[in-house]
Amino acid sequence: MAKRDYYEVLGVSRGASVDEIKRAFRKLAAKYHPDANPGDHEAEEKFKEINEAYQTLSDPDKRARYDQFGHAGADGFSGFGEQGDFGFGPFGDIFDMFFGQTAGGSRRAGPERGADLRYDLTVTLEDVASGVEKEIRVVRDEVCSHCHGNQAEPGTRIETCPDCKGRGQVDRISETFLGRIRRIETCPRCHGTGKVIPTPCKVCGGRGVVRAEKRLTVKVPPGVDESTRLRVQGEGAAGHRGGPPGDLIVFIRVADHPKFRREGEDLWLDQEIGFAQAALGAEITVEGLTGTETLHIPAGTQSGTVFRIPKAGLPRLGVPLHRGHLNVRVTISVPTHLSAKEREVLRHWAEIRQEPVLPEDKSLLRKFKDALGR
Repeated sequence: MAKRDYYEVLGVSRGASVDEIKRAFRKLAAKYHPDANPGDHEAEEKFKEINEAYQTLSDPDKRARYDQFGHAGADGFSGFGEQGDFGFGPFGDIFDMFFGQTAGGSRRAGPERGADLRYDLTVTLEDVASGVEKEIRVVRDEVCSHCHGNQAEPGTRIETCPDCKGRGQVDRISETFLGRIRRIETCPRCHGTGKVIPTPCKVCGGRGVVRAEKRLTVKVPPGVDESTRLRVQGEGAAGHRGGPPGDLIVFIRVADHPKFRREGEDLWLDQEIGFAQAALGAEITVEGLTGTETLHIPAGTQSGTVFRIPKAGLPRLGVPLHRGHLNVRVTISVPTHLSAKEREVLRHWAEIRQEPVLPEDKSLLRKFKDALGR
């Protein structure tokens, strides 16, 4: 059966304000609420339709998409998907509005998975290049070894909650504009467990878990970067009421390197060369991240020229045989101290090139420095 137009469902115009939509919704919800119409299946279906329309039209983003795409755009927002696999969907929202909690109250507490924990791990570029195993220390909740997680002192009884009779929920009657409404709440005495513990465990204080430190070895694969998250299953916080532990999520941070700069799988290195090497060409040795590399400098190389050494960079995460490049940017080193012979050669060079330079310093201090070889 085709869905009716949401504006028609609520009886408002397409230009209706948020307040007008809310007033129309409250009026219709009060009329068709299931508690006001016990056993009336038609009223229940209308109530669902009214709530679905309100969920879309009361939200500016959802309403805009509905106005543009109709129900095809709204379907991406409605239903259980927004609430998660264990939510209550639209009925949760309507009961929140009227009664301050979700329909049916909280469910009785059962086994609960432990929380995931975060650990920030710093690695070096050398670690990224080759992969590494790191020993870390994690402080977390672990199941109490004294009571084995049941929260009671060994040898004592765990009793059924006298307030909720073990259901984990209690009934409450409240007066609303709809009349007297019965609602179900989590039992405040047992917090939904259905049990009370007269004698809590002396070690964990009745929590069922204790804080403890554990040493773990984390395998960091080659090629990680700061977007990498490593999941260590079962090494998070302990679960509750027999639930499984959470996971440990390792966030990677790559420390800055004094020589190399990283761009994805490529490395960048600034390398100084001499004037004569740049002018005449040379074969030089470059210290890469994982070993030495030979770099050919052709004659006439200019300062700032970049040379690429293939496969001398970093591996790709998950594909260790694939490696990036090492990019070497050369800069020409200008000496700050020259011997008399070096100055003589350079002056002769400048004369041949017809390049004007400062006149020769013939002071006594200059002669003294030349005599010392400076």
